[in-house]
Amino acid sequence: MDLDLDAETLEFRDEVRDWLAAHVPATPLPPMDTDEGFEPHREWERTLAEARLSTVTWPHEFGGRDAPLLSWVVFEDEYYAAGAPGRVSANGIALLGSTLMAFGTDEQRRRILPRMSRADDIWAQAWSEPEAGSDLAGVRSRATRVDGGWVLNGQKTWSSRASHADRAFGLFRSDPEAGRHRGLTYVMFDLRAEGVTVRPIPQLDGVPGFAEIFLDDVFVPDEDVIGEPGDGWRVAMSTASNERGLTLRSPGRFVAAADRLVELWRSNPDPKVADRVVDAWIGARAYRLYTLGTISRLDEGGRLGAESSVNKLFWSELDVRLHETALDLLGADGELAGSWQSGYLFSLAGPIYAGTNEIQRNVVAERLLGLPRGDR
Repeated sequence: MDLDLDAETLEFRDEVRDWLAAHVPATPLPPMDTDEGFEPHREWERTLAEARLSTVTWPHEFGGRDAPLLSWVVFEDEYYAAGAPGRVSANGIALLGSTLMAFGTDEQRRRILPRMSRADDIWAQAWSEPEAGSDLAGVRSRATRVDGGWVLNGQKTWSSRASHADRAFGLFRSDPEAGRHRGLTYVMFDLRAEGVTVRPIPQLDGVPGFAEIFLDDVFVPDEDVIGEPGDGWRVAMSTASNERGLTLRSPGRFVAAADRLVELWRSNPDPKVADRVVDAWIGARAYRLYTLGTISRLDEGGRLGAESSVNKLFWSELDVRLHETALDLLGADGELAGSWQSGYLFSLAGPIYAGTNEIQRNVVAERLLGLPRGDR
């Protein structure tokens, strides 16, 4: 890939940089998963949407700029470098949005994507269940066919953004007699519908970034099924590949954090951690180059596959190491260093969400290296 940005991309970068300098709040917003912070984050998303910066790669009709994936990387680089607010719409835009582009109907895209881009609807991810986390094929929540749609029953847990979100998407078993990876249907549903109960789950920092969702005879119409009924596993794997391999964790996030780590070290040089600081800086830039390589492959007609598990392993472990290094540099003061401390606590979830790293290593071993399946 040619790493020199062309004139059009450079112009876009400068536009984004100037816009962020003029619009990023001077005072950080309250955490997005709190009553005080959720709506301000939604309003920030709407501000982005007005500038068509919420979903830069999406078609114009859905609120985007129809820009190439490279522009998304450039936008993310500038976004994190500017210290802009966290994206409360990330689940919808990065995961469901990509899935609808690939498997949704024209009606679904017209109905859902513009509202998602404007943050009219904030989406929760409803994958995991009490006995089905990384083993997504083990879901037991049911979707039962009725006239005009489906009735959902079951429980979802560790549902990101569900404490305050408007809608959710997830996988449900629609044919209990089919094999584990068959008879599954990908469904969207309203979190305020009759029969839905949402119970927030506090994280390490006390903020309810997750929730349990209980579904008792919740009706969803046929038009809220993505893909063919019973073919949900194939649709879900598209979502998972995007989550692990490209859209969920952009390189800008880690490059900006690594640059801050370097500045932290320069303000208080400690030779005992110098190598770790350098490793974090190199790792962040290696991840950016890897992402650019993925984009080149996609531009040439390639697809995300099992190699996305390698990507997920890399960024999740890089995030933990980077923040551990910062806290070691700070010493006892690290417990009071708000952004580094909260970033560290969040990084600990990285090896778990989007499929635990233990499962990702199995995927790499079996599907990329061709090793035999072990006894499980």
